[in-house]
Amino acid sequence: MAYSDFLPALWIVGIALILAQISPTIAESSPKEWVDATNAIRAENGVGPVSWNTTLATYALNYAKTRIATCEMEHSEGPYAENIAEAFEKTTAELTVRFWASEKEFYDPKTKKCVKEECGHFLNLVAEDTTSIGCAEVKCNNNFIFSICDYS
Repeated sequence: MAYSDFLPALWIVGIALILAQISPTIAESSPKEWVDATNAIRAENGVGPVSWNTTLATYALNYAKTRIATCEMEHSEGPYAENIAEAFEKTTAELTVRFWASEKEFYDPKTKKCVKEECGHFLNLVAEDTTSIGCAEVKCNNNFIFSICDYS
């Protein structure tokens, strides 16, 4: 076989390797894991369950992909309530949701307001009018994981 016979295969492998470097690495939490983790917090706080929403998940993933270069913690400023977080190298939906829920200590249930510090992540998790969520994660170039959930 001549060297030229291998060129098409080498070209395809080369393109695949290039694309692998620029394609985002999607983290591993499943929709069920996000919903289960969120519903566990909601149940602990007397709020009904949410379901998965593919429109929200697509929105979240599209935004998460824009954070890959730097993993900069910046909200999308889009039309949905939103929580974001980052973790180093590995996380789970449950750990991320529990991290957001840890802001409960800054929430006063009598006034339904945050006290001392911010508790907006917790409020998004337990908002009574929220019926669905969509979440995504990407591994950034710096090996951090950028996580995002949008709520509707």
